[in-house]
Amino acid sequence: MHGHSLVGGCTAILFLVGLANGLGVNWGTMSSHHIEARIVVQMLKDNGINKVKLFDANPRMVRALAGTGIEVMLGIPNDQLANMAFTADYAKDWVKENVTQNLDDGVIIKYVAVGNEPFLTSYNGTNLESTLPALQNIQMALDEAGHGGTIKATVPHNADVYESPSNKPSDGRFRNDIKAVMVKMVKFLQQHKSPFLVNIYPFLSLQSNAHFPFDFAFCDNTASPIGDNGAQYADVFDANYDTLAWSLKKAGAPDMKILVGEIGWPTDGVVNGNVALARRFYAGFLKKMAAGKGTPLRPGRIEFYLFSLLDEDLKSIQPGFFERHWGIFRFDGQAKFHIDFSGKGRQVMPVGAKGVTYQTEQWCVVDPSKTKDKEKVGKNLNYACTIADCTSLAYGSSCNDMDFLGNVSYAFNQYFQAQDQDVESCGFNGMAMVVTQNASRGNCLFPIMIVNSGFRLVAGGTWLAGFLSSLVSGMLLLSLRL
Repeated sequence: MHGHSLVGGCTAILFLVGLANGLGVNWGTMSSHHIEARIVVQMLKDNGINKVKLFDANPRMVRALAGTGIEVMLGIPNDQLANMAFTADYAKDWVKENVTQNLDDGVIIKYVAVGNEPFLTSYNGTNLESTLPALQNIQMALDEAGHGGTIKATVPHNADVYESPSNKPSDGRFRNDIKAVMVKMVKFLQQHKSPFLVNIYPFLSLQSNAHFPFDFAFCDNTASPIGDNGAQYADVFDANYDTLAWSLKKAGAPDMKILVGEIGWPTDGVVNGNVALARRFYAGFLKKMAAGKGTPLRPGRIEFYLFSLLDEDLKSIQPGFFERHWGIFRFDGQAKFHIDFSGKGRQVMPVGAKGVTYQTEQWCVVDPSKTKDKEKVGKNLNYACTIADCTSLAYGSSCNDMDFLGNVSYAFNQYFQAQDQDVESCGFNGMAMVVTQNASRGNCLFPIMIVNSGFRLVAGGTWLAGFLSSLVSGMLLLSLRL
């Protein structure tokens, strides 16, 4: 998920009335602690969500979807593309294990997503040679297994695969450096009646361009329309979508179905990433989707998957600190804000996860009497945030308005919780202590971690350490002035 230019950027019954194509969400797993899959699936059902897009084919997640009636898009990570591309048997084995067996167990599989935004400009062509052959081999494996008529393979693309020199949809075209392979891919998808899958992020259009018209990021008809050959565009979603439609038209596929694989708004980690703006975006977007009018170039209902279901505290923050805060629900499955999945604009809270097990109600905070040596405090803060997620301390975030000791306590607690409240993890050279009174401050939540039900992932990386060194330095300078 990267920046774009102007164009580059609830019950089940109620929801089905408003959204004829169904409501889809992305369910990611880049988290240090995981809610049990059965609990997540129940949360999907409770909110009338009947489509889910996965980023792999995790057996526990897929099995939990068996017999639920929820339509599934399986994912193949980018690091498997080479094997899929150059070994047809590898693709056949993958289909047998992840498609055929799960179908037999009662999982409804509709799509296989081959790779994830493989042609991002930041990848410098890494997946250029392997993506199309991998797509072809997976589709052929599906066909040979007898699934090709009902299960289609496609590739989730970032919106940076197309562009418009004038920022108008009608000038849309595929990016010059990948045009040849994109045209071949479009023809292959067309031959197999497969859809084009694209991730569209109005938030990133706003975030990446200081001159972007603010209201144009939202689908609530508050922006000044932009004209293009008689068509009027009141929001960047329509403009972006039709830029792709024009690109497909010029590639010889004017009627190819377009699926929106990811679309959403983050709630923390940056100035424009907050609950209020997320609520505004979803209210306008879901109302627009429920109306079913489509875009100026493509009238009709649009199939989409919201991004994302849950916060993921181990996502890379190279694109921005907001990357860990895309969830409509927090890491523990509790709703963050009012959202009416039916698109009717009601002030309702979605149904949160039920039966989540939390760790003990205790927090790790700084001992104010042990903080005279600011340099030592800073080193401990830096260490805590190198391991745990401290993105909510970034400028414009939910925990940004605390004093220096508040920042330190937040960092210490994040580390303590990430370490499953191991008593030794609240040492910090004698500077920290465990308390049983909720340490949260104002809008800044000091969370209690859930009991981990799945595999454990580990954070880290020089990019994170670099960010935290800058963050710590800034906080130390602030503290010395107080």
